[in-house]
Amino acid sequence: MMTNQYISQMFQTGDPSRLGAQVVSGIGFLGAGTILVTRTNQIKGLTTAAGLWSSACIGLAIGIGFYEGAIAVGVALFLIMTVFRRMDRRVKENSKYLCLNMMFENNEALSHFIEDCGKKHVRLEDLQITKPGKKSENVIAVLTLHFEKKTNHSEMISYISGLSGVSFVEEL
Repeated sequence: MMTNQYISQMFQTGDPSRLGAQVVSGIGFLGAGTILVTRTNQIKGLTTAAGLWSSACIGLAIGIGFYEGAIAVGVALFLIMTVFRRMDRRVKENSKYLCLNMMFENNEALSHFIEDCGKKHVRLEDLQITKPGKKSENVIAVLTLHFEKKTNHSEMISYISGLSGVSFVEEL
């Protein structure tokens, strides 16, 4: 921004915001590269992309000499990135939905788990099944459970881990 300002003043021509516009679009392009869709169809990197873009905008504000705005936005950005992350974890920890990556010993164990979910009035929203290899009888499933009321995810994962036929459980 300071370079563009200098060019504009020195040669009495040009648009002083032109370079800043290119920074915004360039950082937007780089930020888009940090957004990934995982094998389990989860989107990762949105916060990183937003943080990159916001940091570039703060840098432009500092470059043009708008220190008050840069400090205010920097403080707000810091609070948003820390406070809202904690709030997000609390909300997700006790939500009605639980997305899991699980490994079962065999197909029958998966069938028993699905039956148990039905008996406990837990709805299976999504289910993706893969087999890890030809020699293994294990079955890997990525699934989303929907509970009737808010449920503590840590307690539910502990309970599910103890079920027979379940080899591995992790929350996504």
